[in-house]
Amino acid sequence: MKAVVKWLDNMSFVGESESGHSVVMDGPPESGGRNLGVRPMEMVLLGMGGCTAFDVVLILQRQRQSITDCHVELSAERADEAPKVFTRIHAHYVIKGKNLDEKKVARAVDMTAEKYCSVSIMLAKSVDVSHDFEILEE
Repeated sequence: MKAVVKWLDNMSFVGESESGHSVVMDGPPESGGRNLGVRPMEMVLLGMGGCTAFDVVLILQRQRQSITDCHVELSAERADEAPKVFTRIHAHYVIKGKNLDEKKVARAVDMTAEKYCSVSIMLAKSVDVSHDFEILEE
């Protein structure tokens, strides 16, 4: 996998992925940015959310669960001193559907955290990563 990150101006950058997609990153005004895009650490958190949500939806679909919506609410804590790495990340899955089997939802959430989501598994090697879920009936 390859990517290119190019400086635009001030503290704005554009990241281009190998698959041909681009995303703008920028810093806060106090660091010379103009707040035109997400911060790099936010990108890491969003990457984890996207990776794990993808897995959960795919697993539940394969289990023939009638899932109609899924979102992941991510909260992270960072170290106070530089480098301000993540110290804790919590993922709260909100899964909506018709007659969802709670055991299957729990298994999908556990499987993404333990086996499939490369991002969360990689982060869990140095960060306290936790998760829970709730089911909303359609």
